Amino acid sequence: MSQILIIEDDYSLNRGISLALKGPNRDIHSAYNLGSASSQIKNIPFDLIILDINLPDGNGLDFLASLRQKGSTPVILLTANDLETDVVTGFELGADDYITKPFSLAILRARAEAQLRRSRNQNRCDLGEYIFDFDNFKFEYQGQPVELSKTEQKLLRLLVENRGRTVQRELLMDRVWTGAGEFVDENALSVAIKRLRDKLNASEKIKTIYGVGYTWTAD
Repeated sequence: MSQILIIEDDYSLNRGISLALKGPNRDIHSAYNLGSASSQIKNIPFDLIILDINLPDGNGLDFLASLRQKGSTPVILLTANDLETDVVTGFELGADDYITKPFSLAILRARAEAQLRRSRNQNRCDLGEYIFDFDNFKFEYQGQPVELSKTEQKLLRLLVENRGRTVQRELLMDRVWTGAGEFVDENALSVAIKRLRDKLNASEKIKTIYGVGYTWTAD
């Protein structure tokens, strides 16, 4: 089931995009400002975000920059601006596509589907000795299957999606244990990291950045 978030303050346009993207295997969520979007992103692992640049409580480009510090969810920018500088800035900040208003909903749907296909392909990672298939919950090291808990799978995915970059401890705690319904001691993260390293023989891949967080090395 694909989870899509539409961040657009024009209610009619937001509704139109929702209807255009609607499908049997999709959950469409709407936000009309960045505050609402932030709350939903914290609780739902979205597969695609449609993001308007001009919003009542902030700038979509700044929001995009903050998203890219946390993960690699595909983002399609919407804007009434067609200046080359806006396009360049959007892509430099990590946008995956860019559509200028007014636009065809059919074209937006086609571009959204392209991003979802690309995202699904990224759910399988072949990393040398490691093969991680997050869609089918299959994980291998040197051709041998490795059983991972749900917590370890979430943790691994965040590290792999951001390989080569440091993921802060606070972010990992928030994303992995959100909704646990109970207090989670910070030591739980250290324990989970150790188990993940042991199961995957990944002491050289999962590096500790002391005082900051962890990284899955890119080499």
